[in-house]
Amino acid sequence: MTDGIEKEDHVDRLQRQWARELPDLDTQPMTILGRAYRLSNLVRPSIEATFADFGLDRGEFDVIATLRRSGPPYRLTPTDMYSALMISSGGLTHRLDRLEKAGLIRRERSPHDGRSVLVALTEAGAALAEKAIRTDMASEASFLQGLDARERETLAALLRKLIGGIERELTPSGEEIQTAD
Repeated sequence: MTDGIEKEDHVDRLQRQWARELPDLDTQPMTILGRAYRLSNLVRPSIEATFADFGLDRGEFDVIATLRRSGPPYRLTPTDMYSALMISSGGLTHRLDRLEKAGLIRRERSPHDGRSVLVALTEAGAALAEKAIRTDMASEASFLQGLDARERETLAALLRKLIGGIERELTPSGEEIQTAD
């Protein structure tokens, strides 16, 4: 390393191979999107291991985290949940069944509509969500130690700008694309 910058990484090697095989191909998008994809693949096992330490898979964590960050009383409709999580109603039902069996959520009748159900976080679910997110954020922060505070702010701002442009391109109506994170 020189001045904290890697001389060559995996993506540079891929670009060099493509330049040899297809010299007319512009692989510049790979310098950003390829690295973002690689970054995600590198950190995913650690994130999943963190949740597993709490007896959760990623999808189960996403459910209890969505409820916890929604604020008191930590209740949402299933429709709000599967929209926020970008999963099918069937996929959500499967997760809710497992979490309910574990005592982390409960299904309640809506006080406004007796035909509707709300998904509520139990005290145990709220405590677990908080412990898991705190542990996960500490773990993820350790991955960023190679960047100083200003570099992290700059990178975050550039990624926000990039993602905003992509979202506008993919959803011209202005509808926000949501992810579980």
